[in-house]
Amino acid sequence: MTLSFNSLGLSEARVRHLEAAGFTSPTAIQTQAVPHLLAGRDVVGLAQTGTGKTAAFSLPILERIDLNSNVVQALILTPTRELAVQVYQSIRSLSDDRRLQVLPLYGGQAIDIQIRRLHRGVQVVVGTPGRVLDLLSRGDLKLNKLSWLVLDEADEMLNMGFIQDVERILSQAPSERQTAFFSATMESSVRELAAKFLRSPITINVEQPKAAPTRIDQVVYVIPRGWSKPRALQPILEMEDPESALIFVRTRKAAADLTRQLQAAGHSVDEYHGDLSQSQRERLLLRFRQRQVRWVVATDIAARGLHVDDLTHVINYDLPDSLESYVHRIGRTGRAGKEGKAISLLHPLDKRKLRDIERHIRQKIEIGTIPTRAQIEARYLQKLQNQLREAIESERIASFLPIVAQLSEEFEPQTVAAAALQMAYDQTRPSWMRSDQGYVDEPSGDSKHRSPQNSEPKSKPVKRRISPVS
Repeated sequence: MTLSFNSLGLSEARVRHLEAAGFTSPTAIQTQAVPHLLAGRDVVGLAQTGTGKTAAFSLPILERIDLNSNVVQALILTPTRELAVQVYQSIRSLSDDRRLQVLPLYGGQAIDIQIRRLHRGVQVVVGTPGRVLDLLSRGDLKLNKLSWLVLDEADEMLNMGFIQDVERILSQAPSERQTAFFSATMESSVRELAAKFLRSPITINVEQPKAAPTRIDQVVYVIPRGWSKPRALQPILEMEDPESALIFVRTRKAAADLTRQLQAAGHSVDEYHGDLSQSQRERLLLRFRQRQVRWVVATDIAARGLHVDDLTHVINYDLPDSLESYVHRIGRTGRAGKEGKAISLLHPLDKRKLRDIERHIRQKIEIGTIPTRAQIEARYLQKLQNQLREAIESERIASFLPIVAQLSEEFEPQTVAAAALQMAYDQTRPSWMRSDQGYVDEPSGDSKHRSPQNSEPKSKPVKRRISPVS
């Protein structure tokens, strides 16, 4: 039986607005959390990103907030500025009352602007711990009238080292308040914080399916001993040639380093992490969605604000620490009935982690072999052949026939065609394949696989007579 928002105890006006906005029925976390929060209970909600938890805590707050009072009545803490903006926008979409004043607070935005907004009066604040503490210490953010306090992505917030900041904020809030923690996992740090600051909380656990989506082709590449990760990744990317890919790394530095190396190799790629300003992130996200950038290298936390349709590949440059994060990461591809591919790099000593993932998702994952230079050369030659077929069938070919006719007076037509192909091939293949300093080596002792530029004899210089081409 499908429940309606009306059955959760929400007002008729709120339900009408939700229906008008296209929300037809509540999610599992909303169904379980909203009634308890409306009843005034403290709640610990365990649910993954994308399950509708923002509405689960926002709807009860919006039902109870006093819109005639311009004091801060609700504070929602998030680990990142991306999530703060996302929660802010979600709350705005859940209400059509112009009296509602919601303010996002995070670093990277001018604090003077935020202070002026606070002085004008707001009812709901969504912020990161650092900026919230800064404004509290200045006396510009006051919590004496606070009725609700929410920790969103509590596990990630504590994993990022915000536990002391969070405890200081919780300690400064009125003791007579309603508190909710929402987290993907119930780690010991979350459990201890809940025991310290929540009053007889109700724990809600929305089970996630452990099995990975079946439309995702999963492959693991074991990094050869003595190889670096970039050296192993480069030929995989050349062979796969993803239309759009999200590459997960562990740290901001890794994101910057890998992006720089891939850009140097001629790829359309950019980085997405916490050191970027909000405007930089928004511009990158727009470019990624419009396919102006094909690949994005991102940290786990930053990527929570990245939602792109038709993502063809997810690449785990660094495997996540938690098994649930692996499923969540690769679930970004293969959506809406389409097929996707998940690629992971694995150090030889981390094979136990692979077995843990396979047990968790109840699937065997294919072990791939890193492509050789010869295989990548063959792929580029096949691609060039396909492009040549398209060119032969196009109307533009007529413009180049006079050149072929002139050169055919000196050379065989096959030689002219082969020379043109060689020029096109040398222009289109990646720069690292044009020398012996690339990421990929041939298997030792294998002399059969030689790249075309090394096996073809050098032709003598030709004095060309080429007429202008329109």
